[in-house]
Amino acid sequence: MGVEYQPNNHHNVGGEEGKEGHFDSAPPLILGLQPSALVDHVAKVDWSLLSQIPGESGGSFPVEIEELEHILGEVKTHILSSPNDSSSSKTIAGGSVANTIRGLTSGFGLSCGIIGACGDDEQGKLFVRNMSFYGVNLSRLRRNKGSTAQCVCLVDELGNRTMRPCLSNAAKIQADELTRADFAGSKWLVMRYAISNLEIMHAAIRIAKQEGLLISLDLASFEMVRKFKLPLLQLLESGNIDLCFANEDEATELLRGAEGANPEAALEFLAKHCQWAVVTLGPNGCIVKHGNETVRVPAIGESKAIDATGAGDLFASGFLYGLVKGLSLEECCKVGSCSGGSVIRALGGEVTPENWQWMYKQMQTKGLTIPSSGK
Repeated sequence: MGVEYQPNNHHNVGGEEGKEGHFDSAPPLILGLQPSALVDHVAKVDWSLLSQIPGESGGSFPVEIEELEHILGEVKTHILSSPNDSSSSKTIAGGSVANTIRGLTSGFGLSCGIIGACGDDEQGKLFVRNMSFYGVNLSRLRRNKGSTAQCVCLVDELGNRTMRPCLSNAAKIQADELTRADFAGSKWLVMRYAISNLEIMHAAIRIAKQEGLLISLDLASFEMVRKFKLPLLQLLESGNIDLCFANEDEATELLRGAEGANPEAALEFLAKHCQWAVVTLGPNGCIVKHGNETVRVPAIGESKAIDATGAGDLFASGFLYGLVKGLSLEECCKVGSCSGGSVIRALGGEVTPENWQWMYKQMQTKGLTIPSSGK
């Protein structure tokens, strides 16, 4: 069995929705809700630049377009060249949900689509080109007049990232624009928690449940959990979230103030409200619970992170692939560990062909079935 990577580039630039609300192509198996399409400007930079920009290093701090353009200008004089990677900067389609959906399509060969909106600017065109190259169905992506959201992702010498998103005035799909045709025939809806998207998330959940979809939610960041915990708890306790992903910091933040607030306790809490609860522990692997079954799986191999961007997003790709294929809980975790490990080996949240091949070899070593896209 070979492990050659073949990109699933069907070039679905998005058939337009028909007059009756039907789409030209078969419905994607998995849909990602990303209300605003996003373009990531990723660059490896020296420490001095991080000390010059507003906000703390390591976090995500929103900026206006003028500041974003200023940072992009400064990047050119602070970029780090890597002896092992000729590309020290890249501009690609970004966003947590887009990363997961692109990974599922390109690395695992599953039929996936995006629900959202992009602007009619160059960034919007780049988002469409990048996602459609890998075969992501964009027929549910609205094209609006205006700008597309952007984010500068600054990566330091240790692989840690500092993000400066510019979301103001960006094209965004609205709750009342969603239709049942957007969701009909699909099996999963992938979402990321964001207070600014809460209205559209609730609308999407309502329609998705009417259409029988399972719903996956990523907790986004410990800052988002800390600042907007009450609506998050209400969302989880609604019983509409079938699968929840949290990293160690998000999980601990979820129960902050309660006795014994730790990842294990958070896993138990999430499992009360979700069919599948997943807490990733970075280099310590992950813990997962489904019904009465709890598993703990170590991280894959020893891989120094070039850039941690997208590690959790690609873990979700692998885990969802495992669920769709009916793998055991432990096998789902192992696939997620392999795919999460693949993205940190290069810059940005997009896995390179070489690193997909690395992942397939890791899966083979662990006795996991290689996706048809890798054979």
